[in-house]
Amino acid sequence: MTKAETTTAAPALRAHSPEVSAAKARKWGAFYYAEQVLRVMKGYGWTIVMYGVGQPVAYLFAMGVGLATLVDTNSTSAFGGVSYLVFIAPALLVSAAVMTAANEFTFPVMDGFKWRRVYYGPHASPLTPEQIALGQIIAVTVRLVLQSAIYFAVVALFGASPSPWGWASILVATVAGLSFGLPLMAYAGSIKEDKGQFAMVMRFIVMPLFLFSGTFFPLDTLPLAVRWIGWISPIWHGTELGRVLSYGYEEAPLLTIAHVVFLLALCAAGWVLTKRQFVKRMGG
Repeated sequence: MTKAETTTAAPALRAHSPEVSAAKARKWGAFYYAEQVLRVMKGYGWTIVMYGVGQPVAYLFAMGVGLATLVDTNSTSAFGGVSYLVFIAPALLVSAAVMTAANEFTFPVMDGFKWRRVYYGPHASPLTPEQIALGQIIAVTVRLVLQSAIYFAVVALFGASPSPWGWASILVATVAGLSFGLPLMAYAGSIKEDKGQFAMVMRFIVMPLFLFSGTFFPLDTLPLAVRWIGWISPIWHGTELGRVLSYGYEEAPLLTIAHVVFLLALCAAGWVLTKRQFVKRMGG
């Protein structure tokens, strides 16, 4: 190496000391773990993209275009004066986010504690159980935002979101997904043995919520015997907010506020329970 090359060479990179690395992990550990989860998701990224595009296209064609031709021919008064496609689009957006959250906050959590025990490696570092849980939540939130954005883009191409505030339904769908997913994450963290609990959740909780939350028809058209399912459903609360934003659905302002409070309260309660469960399973 010549003298000129020696003087212009970049200084060698020096690794952080263990103390500095530990301090960074304690400060940014949740984001470090979120990065790891997102890198894992990248391995099935095309599945996420196809799910985000294929599902809305299939549903919108089947329900919003196919069935809508029959519904709109008879009457649109039952749907607030808008087409059936415009009516169901926000519901499908929210439902997709909730179903994704149901998947991401069940089996991966069980994997972290039981099957591959992927939580315990990071926990051997300065990362705390709370940071690991929060990192998982951040990563899933990123997926929900991206998926909902793709879904909304397809909805917009169909002309099913006439309001300029329709884009905000992306955030509503994300919050709705978290409001259902975080309590479910706490439950998943409490399971010691897989005995088909998640299959039961999907069949007897997620599916009834999807069907009886005013997704395909107004909630007040249902019998009182099943209408209560919608009242406690994050899908219904998210759907109603999405309709307000997507096409100016008219409802009492207090009811709109109640939707927001309900979803945020579920998120907060779910986070508290999840944090407690992760600390209990992994120790402080």
